[in-house]
Amino acid sequence: MDEEFVSAVVINAPVLPPPVRHQLIFDVFDALPASHSALLINDHDPKPLIYQLNAERPGVFAVDYLESGPTRFAIKVTRQAV
Repeated sequence: MDEEFVSAVVINAPVLPPPVRHQLIFDVFDALPASHSALLINDHDPKPLIYQLNAERPGVFAVDYLESGPTRFAIKVTRQAV
């Protein structure tokens, strides 16, 4: 097991209610301490969410794709140390 994810926050986006999905995801990202990560699992490419994250919080988070489809996407979102 990757030690980096032993105590990681995991967000399974497809089970979240659509009307509040993005807000809940952003709330989790915003609560991350510096240098900590969350793992977002989704059933489609989360590009729109990544664009929104970069537009609203430029330079705050780094995003890395761990899986990229076709039916499952996983990204690691890390709060940058300031």
